[in-house]
Amino acid sequence: MSLASTSSAATAQDEAYRAILQDIRSARYQPGDRLIPEKIARELAMSRMPVREAFQRLANEGLVLIRPNRGCVVSGLTIAEIYELFEIRSVLEGLAVRLAMPRFDGAALAELDDHVVRMHRAGAAGGADWLSKHQEFHAYICGLSGRPKLIAQIAALHIAVEPYMRVWLHHVAHPAQATERQDEVVEAIKTGDAEHAEAVMRDHILRTAPRLAAFLRSRNQAAGVPSGLPASTHI
Repeated sequence: MSLASTSSAATAQDEAYRAILQDIRSARYQPGDRLIPEKIARELAMSRMPVREAFQRLANEGLVLIRPNRGCVVSGLTIAEIYELFEIRSVLEGLAVRLAMPRFDGAALAELDDHVVRMHRAGAAGGADWLSKHQEFHAYICGLSGRPKLIAQIAALHIAVEPYMRVWLHHVAHPAQATERQDEVVEAIKTGDAEHAEAVMRDHILRTAPRLAAFLRSRNQAAGVPSGLPASTHI
């Protein structure tokens, strides 16, 4: 295979990966859904090979399961697993903000304030874009840690719970109020106390888990889903 052909194949795989990932994050593909490579390939106007390669990449990230005779299925999370992801996130993002503290100069703090303003605007507008602005806020803080592997792990945790967060925000949560809790993180960072900022970030993340879990339990109970099944069965 020539260098040009290899590059083209890689580009097609990346395109397929990004498209499928976005559809999982937006809940177009929900946990338990089977992904049909032929259908996705037609939608993306490409062959099945880069789609199948994208499936493998998504499987490596835990977002889909590739099963014999069942093909590729979108992964689901139990409520216990969602709790665990938030616990892991709290530790990793606490570490990230502690590492980022020396980089929070005047310009970085001004940018952080801008992120909060964008969240407030999104919340006031109805919240459709609030989660994206919320993720950008957290990504900005984590990015200042200067630890690429840590940043990648945190981003993967955000993606794993994003479909659940979107449904929760649509039905129950109030983004305008949620933004006020980001203000607490900003104020902690502005103290310059790294240990305090880490503790506030950890607490900020952990407080989300029980509220999201309560919503998912109520949805499951209304749908008659046993508690041991993935929380997303009827998302």
